[in-house]
Amino acid sequence: MVAAQKPSVKEIWDMLESVPDPEIPVISIVDLGVVREVEWDADKLKVTITPTYSGCPAMAVISMDIETALSSHGLSNVSLITKIAPPWTTDWLSNKGLAKLEAYGIAPPQTAGGPERCPHCKSDNVEKISQFGSTPCKAQWRCRQCLEPFDYFKCI
Repeated sequence: MVAAQKPSVKEIWDMLESVPDPEIPVISIVDLGVVREVEWDADKLKVTITPTYSGCPAMAVISMDIETALSSHGLSNVSLITKIAPPWTTDWLSNKGLAKLEAYGIAPPQTAGGPERCPHCKSDNVEKISQFGSTPCKAQWRCRQCLEPFDYFKCI
């Protein structure tokens, strides 16, 4: 009997790319920047993750989803390491993730502190409705042009 070859680190990253963020399912935890590191330590796979903010309630679901995704590929000797320093930042969002957020109707983070344009009609005539949106990492905005409300992913 031949032992199964363990997947490469790149193959593991590809597997994790299929794990959606539970709060914004259009974006993967890889594109969100939650997965920080993947490495083999002998026969144990170590996956380091960082919550988007300390106390994030989605981390339990994310951890379970990572284990489920890896298990579906036959990987059971997995160690999940939660690392809170350095803290997560919106700078860790991939360009693909930023584009997916906007296509989904969520304005991606901007260093100026507010959205540049409406993710629906692309107008720059927008206003803040509330500093807090559907999750703590988002604020509620509205477009004055198309009148649609939208979430803005806060710059952290």
